[in-house]
Amino acid sequence: MSSVAALAIALPGAALAQDGGTPQDPDATQLDEVIVTGIRRGIADSISIKRDETSLVEAVSAEDIGKLPDVSIAESIARLPGLAAQRVNGRAQVISIRGLAPDFTTTLLNGRQQASSGDNRSVEFDQYPSELLSSVVIYKTPDAGISGMGLSGTADLRTVRPLTFQERAIAVNVRGELIEGDALNDDVRNYGGRASISYIDQFADGTFGLALGYAHLDSPSQNQHYKAYGYEAFGFAVTPDSADDALILNGQELFATSRLNTRDAFIAIAEWRPNDRLHSILDLYYSKFDQEETTRGAQWFSNGWADGATFTNVQTEQRGGSTFARSGTLNGGVPIIRNDYNTREDELFSVGLNNEYQIDDVTRVRADLSYSSNIRDEQILETYAGYGRGVGGVTPGTPDVGRTLDTITFEVNDDGYPTYSEGLNYADAGQVSLGDRAPWGGWGHDGAIRFPHVEESIYAIDLSAERDLDGFFTSVSAGVNFANRDKMKRVDDFDLFLKNGRQQVLVDPQYLETPTSLGYAGFGSVLSVDLSRALDVYYDRAPILDANYFDKNWDIEERVTTFFAKADFEGGRFRGNIGLQVVQQEQESTGVVINGLEPGQPIVPTSVTKGADYTDVLPSLNLIYDLGGGHRLRFATSKTMARPRMDEMRANVTPGFNSLVCTGQPCTPGQTVNPWSASGGNPELEPWRANAYDLAYEWYVNSTTYFSIAAFYKELETYIYQQTGTFDFSGIPLPSTASAIPAGVLISPIGQMTLPANGDGGVVQGLEVSGALNFGTIWEPLDGFGMTGSISFTESDLNPSPTGDEVRIPGLSGMVYNLTGYYERNGFQARISKRFREAFKGEVVQLFATRGYTEILDDEQVDAQIGYTFQSGQFEGLGLLFQVNNLTNSPYRTRLGLDTGGTTTADGGALPETYEEYGRQFLFGINYRF
Repeated sequence: MSSVAALAIALPGAALAQDGGTPQDPDATQLDEVIVTGIRRGIADSISIKRDETSLVEAVSAEDIGKLPDVSIAESIARLPGLAAQRVNGRAQVISIRGLAPDFTTTLLNGRQQASSGDNRSVEFDQYPSELLSSVVIYKTPDAGISGMGLSGTADLRTVRPLTFQERAIAVNVRGELIEGDALNDDVRNYGGRASISYIDQFADGTFGLALGYAHLDSPSQNQHYKAYGYEAFGFAVTPDSADDALILNGQELFATSRLNTRDAFIAIAEWRPNDRLHSILDLYYSKFDQEETTRGAQWFSNGWADGATFTNVQTEQRGGSTFARSGTLNGGVPIIRNDYNTREDELFSVGLNNEYQIDDVTRVRADLSYSSNIRDEQILETYAGYGRGVGGVTPGTPDVGRTLDTITFEVNDDGYPTYSEGLNYADAGQVSLGDRAPWGGWGHDGAIRFPHVEESIYAIDLSAERDLDGFFTSVSAGVNFANRDKMKRVDDFDLFLKNGRQQVLVDPQYLETPTSLGYAGFGSVLSVDLSRALDVYYDRAPILDANYFDKNWDIEERVTTFFAKADFEGGRFRGNIGLQVVQQEQESTGVVINGLEPGQPIVPTSVTKGADYTDVLPSLNLIYDLGGGHRLRFATSKTMARPRMDEMRANVTPGFNSLVCTGQPCTPGQTVNPWSASGGNPELEPWRANAYDLAYEWYVNSTTYFSIAAFYKELETYIYQQTGTFDFSGIPLPSTASAIPAGVLISPIGQMTLPANGDGGVVQGLEVSGALNFGTIWEPLDGFGMTGSISFTESDLNPSPTGDEVRIPGLSGMVYNLTGYYERNGFQARISKRFREAFKGEVVQLFATRGYTEILDDEQVDAQIGYTFQSGQFEGLGLLFQVNNLTNSPYRTRLGLDTGGTTTADGGALPETYEEYGRQFLFGINYRF
C-alpha cells in the first residue's frame, strides 16, 4: 500500500473490506481499487476506524501527514456526533462528550493518560497541535483493556506509526494568519503564522522506523468585550417619573483584549520490529505554550446609590412584563480605566515505551511504561486609573480623591454592544492618572497581581498478556495497570499600591502606547500603558494572606491500580467483547485549616492531611450484530466511573464564627447557640459512578458514505454537589469576638460544614444521528461532492440533594449539531462547516483567578476553506490553501445569573450579561509532500 493508503470502494449496500482483505459481509462485492486522498481520505479513514472498533467510537483522521481538517484538535473533534466545544477567548479549548462536563472525560495520548495543566483533570486540547497527530478516537463505550476510561467517554489522541508506511515521507506545512480589522491594541499585532514539518522513514530492511515532527504556532486573537454587572430600579434618581420603575444597568465594562499564542511542539517516534516476535515503540512528545494577553478599557458603576448619580432623558420599553431603560443619560459616572497584562506558560512532556513479545503463535505479552507531566505558570495583572489627579489615594476617609464626575449617554441594544458617549477624554495623558477610582471609598488598592502555579505528573505501568483461541471466544487478555498522579496548586496573591503613599501619578510618556479605542461601543479611546515596563516603576506589592489565598493552595496524590480481563468473541453474525475491570483507588490530600477569626490578626494555618480508598468493579459488554449488506446493530452496557474534581478534593477548611448569633433574637443564660460554620473541600470524595446502556444502528454504504443512529442512557448512581452537614469545631479556640455573646449563653462546638459530597444521582440520556454522504454514490456525475453531519439531543434529570432540587450538569446542551459540505476533484478542494450548540452551564475564570459557572447562550461557528493540490508536473505534491474561521463573526454571549439566580424580568426572563466578538480569522497556507 502506498503512503496515501489505497482504499477499496464497495458497491452501495456492501460492507467495506478491512485492510484490503476479504469483505466482512459474504454478500459484498468488491470493486477495483482506487486512490482516495485529501478530504475524502480523512473521511474514509475516520469511517474505517468507527466501523472496525468493537467499542462504539467516533473518529477524525488526517487527510495526509500533518493535515487534520481544522487548525486545532478541539475544533476537529467538536464536529463529531455527541461532542461539543466550549470557546475560551474565541478558541475551542475544552470538550463535553454527550452533555457531560469535561471533568467526566479522560484524555489519552497513544492510549496513555495525560497530565493536565488545568485546575482539575480535563485536558486543554490547544496544547496538542493538530499537525502532529494522525487521528483522534473518541470512545463512547469503554474497552476493558484500556485503563482510565472516562464516565462520559475517552479521547485518544494518536500519532503515526512509522512502520505502517512503505516509503520515506516528508511533509511541510506553512500558513500565514490574520485577524480581520485593525489591531485592538496598537502594541500587539493581529497577524501571525504557523509551520510544521514531519519526517517518516524506515531503516534496516524495514525493521526500524522513525518519525519526527515539529510544529510552531504564532497565532493572534482579539476580543471586543462588554459585560453588564446587573440591573436595578433607581426611582429616586430618575427622570421622567414614568421611568421610576425601569430596570437600569447598575454597572458595565468595555475591554479590548489582544492575545499572542506561541507554541512549539515536538514528537519523536521510534518503532522497532526486528522479527515476528518482538515489537517495540518509543513515543516522545513535548510542547511549550506561551500566551500573552493585553487588555485595556473602562468600567464604571451607573448606580443611583453611588456618587449621587442621576438619570435623565430615560426612554423605556417593555421586556418580559418589566419596564426596561432603553436609553438615557447618566449624570455622575466615574469610569475606572483598566490596563491589564496577563501571561501564561504551559510545559507538557510525555514519554511512553511499549514492548510486545510473541511467545508463540497464539500468545503475546505486553509491557507499557509511561510518564506525563504538565506545568503551568501564570501572571494575572490588573491596574486602575481615572480622570483627574488628587493628593493621596481613595480611602473611606477620603472618598473623592482624584475622582471626576462625568456625563455619559447610553443606549442598550437587544443583542449586541450598547452605545455610549462620554464627556471626558480618557486618553488624555495630561489628565488621566494611575490610582483607585472606585466609589464607596474605593477598593483599598491600586491594582492586583496573582501568580497561579500548577504542576501535575502521572507515571504508569501497564502489563498484559493475550492468547488467541479457537471457537466462539477468539482471544482472551488480562493484565494490571498502576498509575500514580500528583497534583499541586499554588496561587501567590499581591495587592498593588502606588509608590509615595498611594500618590496618584501621571504616566511618563516613555511608558505609553497609542490609546486603545472602545469605539465598537461608541466610547472613545482610553490611556494605554505598557505594564511590562511600567509596573515596577509605579507600584509596590503587598502579599494578600487572606482565607481565599490559603484556600487556593493544595496538594493531591492518587494511586490507582486497575486489574482487567477481556474476552473477544465471534460466532455467526455476532462479534464483540466482554470485560471486567477492578479499580483500587487511594487518594490523599494535604491542605490547611484556615483559622482567620481574630480581626486584624494574621491567619495561622494548620496543616492537615486526609484521604480515603475505594474499590470499583466495572463490567462491560460491546456487541455487534451484522445484518448484512453493510447494516449492523450495536449494543453496549457497562458500569463506568470518573474520579472527583481535584479542587473539590482539597483538604482545606475555612471556619467561620457568627458572634452576632444573638442579634435579633433573645439569648438567655443556659440557652445553647451554634455560631460555628465552615466550608472547604472533601478529600474523602468517592468517584462519580454510572450504569450506561447504548444501542445503535449503522449502515456502511462505501468508504465515504455511512448512516448511524444511536441512543444512550446513563444512570448516575451518585453525583457530587455542595452539601451542608454538622461538624465538631472543638479543636478550634473561641475568637475574641465571642465576647459579644451574652454571659451564660452556652456556645456549642457543633456547627454546620458545607463541602462537596456524594449525593443521589439521576439520568442522562440522548439520541445521536450522524452520517456522511458522497453524492457520487447516488449519481456518478456528482462524484466529488459530499457532506457529513450529525445532530444530538441530550437531557438530564439529576436530584442529588435531600431537598430534591434539580441540578444542571455543566457542559450539557440540549441540542448540538454539526454540518459540513465539501467538494474535491482533480486536486481542487472546498469545504464549509458549521457547528452549533444550545445554551449550557459553562465553567469560566472569574474574580480573583477562581473558577465558577455561568450560563453561556447558544453558540455557533462557521468555517470555510478552499485549496488546490498539484497532481502532476514539477509542482506535484504542492498544495495551496485559503481558510476563513469564524466566518460569520459569531458572538459569545452569557446571561445574567445562573439557573434561577440573577435579576430577571417579571415573567422570569433572563437579561443579557456578556457579549464578545472575536473577528474573522484568515489563513493562507502552502503544503508540500515529498
